[in-house]
Amino acid sequence: MTTTRFAPSPTGRLHVGNIRTALHNWLWARKTGGRFLLRIDDTDSERSEERFVEAIRADLAWLGLEPDAEVRQSERFALYQARFDDLVAAGRLYPAYESAQELDLKRKVLLGRGLPPVYDRAALRLTDAERAALEAEGVRPHWRFRLDHDTPLAWDDLVRGAQSFDPATMSDPVVRRADGSWLYMLPSAIDDIDMGISHVVRGEDHVSNTALQLQMFQAMGATPPRFAHAALLTGAEGKLSKRLGSLGIDHFRDIGIEPQAVRALLARIGTSDPVEPIADMAPLLDGFDFARFGRAPARFDEAEVAQVSARIVHQLPFDAVADRLPAGMDDAAWDAVRPNLERVADAADWWQVIEGPIAPAARTDEADYLAQAALAAEALDWSADPWHGLTNALKASTGRKGKALFLPLRRALTGRDHGPDMAALLPLIGRARTITRLRSAG
Repeated sequence: MTTTRFAPSPTGRLHVGNIRTALHNWLWARKTGGRFLLRIDDTDSERSEERFVEAIRADLAWLGLEPDAEVRQSERFALYQARFDDLVAAGRLYPAYESAQELDLKRKVLLGRGLPPVYDRAALRLTDAERAALEAEGVRPHWRFRLDHDTPLAWDDLVRGAQSFDPATMSDPVVRRADGSWLYMLPSAIDDIDMGISHVVRGEDHVSNTALQLQMFQAMGATPPRFAHAALLTGAEGKLSKRLGSLGIDHFRDIGIEPQAVRALLARIGTSDPVEPIADMAPLLDGFDFARFGRAPARFDEAEVAQVSARIVHQLPFDAVADRLPAGMDDAAWDAVRPNLERVADAADWWQVIEGPIAPAARTDEADYLAQAALAAEALDWSADPWHGLTNALKASTGRKGKALFLPLRRALTGRDHGPDMAALLPLIGRARTITRLRSAG
């Protein structure tokens, strides 16, 4: 069974790039009839906060990306320790005693010689007596995973195609700090094995991590999952944007963006498929395919997501928004104002126009015309089509047509030059309020 996972660290709010990764994992799992898991990577106890765990859950729920199960790395330390002990016994993990300052000096020396800053494995040349002496001095080791330089690091990436790294050009990665805390690489691989992850879907900034983790899977006797590394997002300005790293889902929710718009945009950008105002997940699932993603950076534009959101608002049925509308606003009113909204919250402005009071925007030179309109409104049959009944009567009595006929009425009745179709709006304003507003403006 396909099993994907989204593995955020609860050290802050989810941003656009995180959500794109979560969506891709969710879409692939659902399309293939598999499972989508949420893994909270909270091994960093100092920076992880419970409020961010709650925020992650809330953001995924708002987007409709409910996981099938949730696990937390902080509850899996016994498993990590057992795997750690096995790898130490197998000679794939080794202690290293250099300080951060010593490692930094080594890197600078290598760079100064025009060489890649690859760790020289000095720790492997220490004798038992030298290690004992260091530990007697209170030097606590960090732990590195020993790469097999004779085994190439290669895989067929679902987005990037054939990938290959020479392990001899890479440093043995540190997997555990001197204080005993875990870094990302090894616990993640252990979890992927234990949770049966079939596909690891993440950003291209993890490509080198994947290369290193391939040997970790092999060292633990496991077949690696399939990997898909999507290109990173860029801002509308055409370059990598720091702002994208700070745009949380709460930002979009707060400004009235619909979750369907975020999904529709993030599912399609980076492909040749058009971004469309798709409110239903089904078309996104049907068209989702890693082969459709290019390797060029994907452009994320806040203005575009707002436009998509507005077009989705125009599709939403009353039942989907009823709990966000002003008290008393019914389906007829929603259907009338919906085509003119950018956000659902804007419906409140038009409900105020319907219910009143309003400040009419009619000109004084239209007073006589509006007075005639008030008389015509009194004589109308309001059970039929009052707007066309009113305008037809005025057209016959005044000879007006076009903007001269319609615009003064709209201004007097709504206080605005533009807005919803008056044929739908006028019955909602009603006979009494219509006559009152026309008299007040006339």
